[in-house]
Amino acid sequence: MTHAMQFERTIQLIGEEPFRQLQAARVLLVGVGGVGGWCAEALVRTGISHLTLIDMDTVAESNLNRQLVATRSNIGRNKVEEMRSRLLCICPEADIQAIAAKYDTDGMLDDGTARTPIDLTRFDYIVDAIDMPDCKMRLIHDATHAADTDGHFPILFSSMGAGRKTDTAPIRVTEFWKVEGCPLARALRTKMRKSGLLPGRKFLCVSSPEISGTSGTVAPVVGIFGFTLANLVIRAITGLD
Repeated sequence: MTHAMQFERTIQLIGEEPFRQLQAARVLLVGVGGVGGWCAEALVRTGISHLTLIDMDTVAESNLNRQLVATRSNIGRNKVEEMRSRLLCICPEADIQAIAAKYDTDGMLDDGTARTPIDLTRFDYIVDAIDMPDCKMRLIHDATHAADTDGHFPILFSSMGAGRKTDTAPIRVTEFWKVEGCPLARALRTKMRKSGLLPGRKFLCVSSPEISGTSGTVAPVVGIFGFTLANLVIRAITGLD
């Protein structure tokens, strides 16, 4: 894939070989809402060329306050298709696959009419931006247990709860079992122990220990969550960690 001037600043920062590694990596992003949309944009703008998006939802007016993909002109349209169109406007040469489906609690993709399996070992990196706890738990389980016959397995990065937060300063990266102050992480760990769907490998999460008595979600917080997830992928691929 030719990059011309578009990725000049990226290459200046990380070098030619790490940039080629970005373009070769295959990334799966599940959930393109508040957190996932910002993550997808950062990945493609930095140089990710093979990105598969999974999300069943359509754009709603209530998404306008925080979701990158949402505009008044696309309310009612499918989020992954809208996100794919946007990303191809940024980088037309990219291989962006949009799957309008739900990653269900049995590990199948459900598009409302059919249920199909997905081979997670096809991907080098998986980003979990699901907001439904049971589906999230299943993806975490499946992603951390996936491995092909050659021993290749995807590396998972996961977003914990970004809702009910107003301060971006406490946002951090932590191994899942060490996440503190996040009700979603705590609930997931409880569910995993009770169900037996325990992760097969350790994985890093983006989380915040901020405690807020309010409800709702705002763009700065979900944006930082999404950008942090993207940066985790980028640094892992390029060896900057």
